[in-house]
Amino acid sequence: MRAASTRGKFLFLVLIGGGVILLDQVSKFYIHQAFRLHESRAIIDGFFSLTYIRNPGAAFGLFAEQDEGFRSIFFAVVSVIALCLLAYFFWETPKEETLGLVAISLLFGGAIGNMIDRFRLGEVIDFLDFYVGQSHWPAFNVADSSITAGISLLLFHVYFQKDGVTGRTPETRREG
Repeated sequence: MRAASTRGKFLFLVLIGGGVILLDQVSKFYIHQAFRLHESRAIIDGFFSLTYIRNPGAAFGLFAEQDEGFRSIFFAVVSVIALCLLAYFFWETPKEETLGLVAISLLFGGAIGNMIDRFRLGEVIDFLDFYVGQSHWPAFNVADSSITAGISLLLFHVYFQKDGVTGRTPETRREG
């Protein structure tokens, strides 16, 4: 019985996580082929452009100024630890907790999407550029969006649908 429920759970990981990886890598391949580095094309004037950027750092360019050798080792170690933790949480999440499984699958796909860039290029391709006037949000990509959505869903799941410490739902918290 456990094998059947495990297969059902892994369908989330394959379809959602795999879909994120595919969409992320295809979109980055397109940007790399169709744009010159730092080229920008307005999609919605004054608000959104596709802009080809290479980010050697982490979110918001953190660690971008560090030595390349340090960054390579640091991001490899952090990625492996994060993926191991995600795999553990995925394995431990009951198949009935659909939102939790979707959230972890989004995180897993996003982490692998950016990890592929780091191993292949030594940096991450970013291209989604939102701005108002001269004020730009740091550019990001599909993998980053998936990670953000996964974290948001996971927080919603833990806070509103399940007590992360006791495993009780809001209904059972009121009862007990």
